[in-house]
Amino acid sequence: MQKSNTPRPAAALDNRQLDLPLFGEALGHAVPPSPGSTPTLTPTPSQPSNPVPLAPDGTRLRAVVLGACTLHYHLKRSSRKSIGFVIDGTGLAVTAPRWVTLADIETAIAEKQRWIFAKLAEWQTRTEQRALPRVQWGDGAELPYLGKPIRLRLGAAHLAFDETTRVLALPLPSHADAQQIKDRVTGWLQGEATRLFGERLAAYAEKLGVAFRSYALSSAATRWGSCSSEGRIRLNWRLIHFPLPVVDYVVAHELAHLREMNHSPRFWRTVESIFPEFREARKALKQCPVEM
Repeated sequence: MQKSNTPRPAAALDNRQLDLPLFGEALGHAVPPSPGSTPTLTPTPSQPSNPVPLAPDGTRLRAVVLGACTLHYHLKRSSRKSIGFVIDGTGLAVTAPRWVTLADIETAIAEKQRWIFAKLAEWQTRTEQRALPRVQWGDGAELPYLGKPIRLRLGAAHLAFDETTRVLALPLPSHADAQQIKDRVTGWLQGEATRLFGERLAAYAEKLGVAFRSYALSSAATRWGSCSSEGRIRLNWRLIHFPLPVVDYVVAHELAHLREMNHSPRFWRTVESIFPEFREARKALKQCPVEM
């Protein structure tokens, strides 16, 4: 076969301000390469119920194998003259001229993989920093709970939360170290998340007329929620930091996937049918990272 002499277009890089993605399939976790090493990508565990991840617009992502790992990316065709790479809250997006072959596109991805993996790692670090409250763990420390600050008080006889004063009393000595305090508070917050999320899921599932098989908390750094086609829902426990409407938006979003396993217009109409204020709550979640 005669080899084409058509020059492969140059690849352009674009690093956007990254936002914490809320939903959609994980693209894997980037591992920043050490000097002189080959970049790697830790594969995301396979999901039998939905093996091909979807882009935010509902289209299926493409996959390129880089060594022992698979990287998913969103391919968009345009009239531009070069191949462009964008790392944003949804992962990797590639924009390429309509005449460029997939082989050329994936060769360009392989050539730029060090940059891609480094930016994915940077994005993951940012999401972790945004999702975790920055708290000076000690007596009198404050952190958000359902959108409002609560204050910690050490030296109590037992664990208790006073809704009027918004004080969380902890049965820890005043000299307790930061890790002890953080572990005890995290345990309480996760217990509250388990209770509250379960109540909200039951209420909105009844409203929508669907049934979910199970739900569990997650500690994901890159997702607020997920839903499998089998009806298994996972919600990030850190949502407990946000106001209740934000929690309800994520709950409604995941339950809507029991009707529509995509992000099509029909999906968003389903969300709106049980939570009309979803646009405001979605905006609040994007614009109000938990940084304390």
